[in-house]
Amino acid sequence: MERLEREYARLCAAAGAAPQEAVLRRLRELDGPRGRLDLAAHSLSLQTCSALGRLLPGAAPLAALALGDCGLSEEGVRLLLHGLCSNTTVKSLDLKGNNLRTEGAEALGKLLRQNKSIRSLTLEWNSLGLWEEGFSFFCQGLRANNCLQQLDLRNNQINHQGAGELAMALTQNASLQELDLRWNNIGLLGGRALLNCLHSNKTLKRLELAGNNVPGDILKAVEQALDHNQDREAILSEAQNQVNILSKEVLSLKDEKNKQFMDFVDTVDKQKEEKARSERTSAARVSQLQEALDEQYSIMNSLKTKLQMTEAALALSEQKVHNLGELLNAMKQEQNSVAECHFKQLQQQKQESADREGKLLHDLSAADEKNLLLRNQVDELERKCRVQQDQLFQVKQDLTSTTAELKLRAVQAEERLEMEKRRFKQSLEDVESLRVKEVDRMTQHMEASEHSMQNRIQRLEAIRISLEEELSQVKAAALTERGQAEEELMKVRSQARLEEQQRLEHLKEKLRLMTESRDEAQNCCLKQKEMVAEAQAKAKQLSLYADGLRRRLDELQQDLDSKEEEKVAELNKVKVELQEQIGHLEAERAAQDGLREKIAALERQLKALSSNHREALLDKEGEISLLLEKLRMKEAEISRMREEEAQRASFLQNAIMVYVQGSPLGAHSSRR
Repeated sequence: MERLEREYARLCAAAGAAPQEAVLRRLRELDGPRGRLDLAAHSLSLQTCSALGRLLPGAAPLAALALGDCGLSEEGVRLLLHGLCSNTTVKSLDLKGNNLRTEGAEALGKLLRQNKSIRSLTLEWNSLGLWEEGFSFFCQGLRANNCLQQLDLRNNQINHQGAGELAMALTQNASLQELDLRWNNIGLLGGRALLNCLHSNKTLKRLELAGNNVPGDILKAVEQALDHNQDREAILSEAQNQVNILSKEVLSLKDEKNKQFMDFVDTVDKQKEEKARSERTSAARVSQLQEALDEQYSIMNSLKTKLQMTEAALALSEQKVHNLGELLNAMKQEQNSVAECHFKQLQQQKQESADREGKLLHDLSAADEKNLLLRNQVDELERKCRVQQDQLFQVKQDLTSTTAELKLRAVQAEERLEMEKRRFKQSLEDVESLRVKEVDRMTQHMEASEHSMQNRIQRLEAIRISLEEELSQVKAAALTERGQAEEELMKVRSQARLEEQQRLEHLKEKLRLMTESRDEAQNCCLKQKEMVAEAQAKAKQLSLYADGLRRRLDELQQDLDSKEEEKVAELNKVKVELQEQIGHLEAERAAQDGLREKIAALERQLKALSSNHREALLDKEGEISLLLEKLRMKEAEISRMREEEAQRASFLQNAIMVYVQGSPLGAHSSRR
């Protein structure tokens, strides 16, 4: 997103600070208006937080914001969350590992009160529960929120008082579906408070309380309450499905009524056409009569009686036309009223269809957010593996560069020593032998250290490869288990629906047969009563026959009651089977949670290995610096020895010159 990148650079320049390269790169890598801005594990300055807080208000082109392990300050968190308060596009916010405290909790409470778009909030590894006032502000914001669906509060040092505040907030919250409170310090009192709030909260489906010193009976009661909420949600969804089916039937009935209305309109149009045709024919007849009157004007006096008769007939026809006009106006008014009713019904149907589409879009957005969370977790794991690979590659490059430099220095030192050896071969034999021994010892030490470093790097590479293989196996297993669980769930649902439909159809058929038999029996009773009225002599026999028929009706009613009881028992059995299958699926979900915890443990092992690797690299760098210091000392000694040898040579040369000049040969040469 070049626009966001330019706006961020402009805001940083206005604040007098340089934009961070990591933030620019992440803004440049955004894909589309519903992308994910991942700034996890990047240290963000206060100016960057202020600039991002100004970019986020309104319809910013972001759907998810990851700020985990960024080391944010209280002021930086306040600026960021102030910008998110008026945001309408961000659905997921990750603030784990930022050590949020009082001001951060207050800013989060304000965010929850004002923001209407965030569905998922991750606050793992913070310190929100240490300060009661800040956590109470956070709980007040959660109480007023009506759009958040997932909340992660793991490792936030929440005690029983904080759990009580959270329970009071949950009693009035009607949107939260998943709450993770693992690894806090809730205890017995906090567990009871959360259990009591579940009696009034009917929307919470998942509540994690592991690692909180909560007794097992309270955990079981919480699980039962959550199961009750899930059953209630399933019943509500079934009722909604039935309502949808009934609405479809109502729509079909409305279509039939519309068809009947259109047929009626067609008949009215046909009648109008027939009336217009009759009016045209009557007008033609009147014109013919007028022509006849003009032609027969000479014999008008003789035809006065006939003219009066024709005038009376015309008056009657005009009266009929007037009556037909009034009927036509009445029909038009009725048509207008029917059209208005139909228009109102169409508007109601459009409104209902718009509401249903909004609900479906909301459900689709929730499913997309879950998929995005899973994909983000996988991407984060892959990114960590790539970071480890980059670090190993950088270590290899550093080792190769250091070894090359040491070899170059050794070669240069050997060349210098060879030159000095050629000049002062006789005078520096002892020094040369010492130097050769020292160089051999140094090269052996360097080769041994290089060999040990290569072995350690190979071991680290093997460990990394094994960890990557285990991670890929765990990912594949999790994906396969998830796919199998979803397929089994779909199969079970479809099978249950088919069985329920078959049973309902069978029971409807039985009810129809029973009603037909009951109707036949009632008809027989009526016939018998008529025969009693007609033939009083056979009253006793007919009364006995009627009593038999009544007993038969009672037996049929008892059969109907027994069939209804069987239907209820079968429905209860189906519900029990569905609950068992849901329990199995919950167990599989718990297994998936265990796999996630294993992945987290593997990540911690990777972090420990990376820290050990860094320490080893630091140790090697210290050893290399010591070796370089020793080389510098040896070079200083060699230069000092060279200077001493040069001084000795100059002294020897001076002595030889003095000796030559003092000898007789030197005096003779001087005289000459």
